[in-house]
Amino acid sequence: MEWQVRAIRGATTVSENTYEAIREAVLELLAEIEARNQLEPSQIISATFSVTRDLDVVFPAAIARERPCWDNVPMLDVQQMHVERSLQRCVRLLLHVNLPVSHTQIYHTYLRGAKSLRPDWNLSPNRGSHSCAEMSSFERSGVEGILNV
Repeated sequence: MEWQVRAIRGATTVSENTYEAIREAVLELLAEIEARNQLEPSQIISATFSVTRDLDVVFPAAIARERPCWDNVPMLDVQQMHVERSLQRCVRLLLHVNLPVSHTQIYHTYLRGAKSLRPDWNLSPNRGSHSCAEMSSFERSGVEGILNV
């Protein structure tokens, strides 16, 4: 079987800066990404979490390690660059994964308030992967979402 390295993006927002709220949001995001992409933790090469500066009580990677088989996934937590008027209390995720070449559809998962970051990836369940033509038409649609990316 042939394999290829792919990237999967995701993000969510957190109701408040508490361990419980961050844990709930991170676990929900990881479960959704795994389910939508039929992903096994053994396929994950690495995970990078970024959080906005208003989330500082726990590392998302520490929460991810609670999930079955995630304890061997290399993970990194970083602080998202602050941009005025950008989405607050946001956790973003970039996964690099090994997938069979036959696994062509990638579902990038944006939950809760983070849906506003990439509305083009949340229009329907089949909109997770885009051709260059689709992205160009989205980019031509205006700059309304630029401040939230």
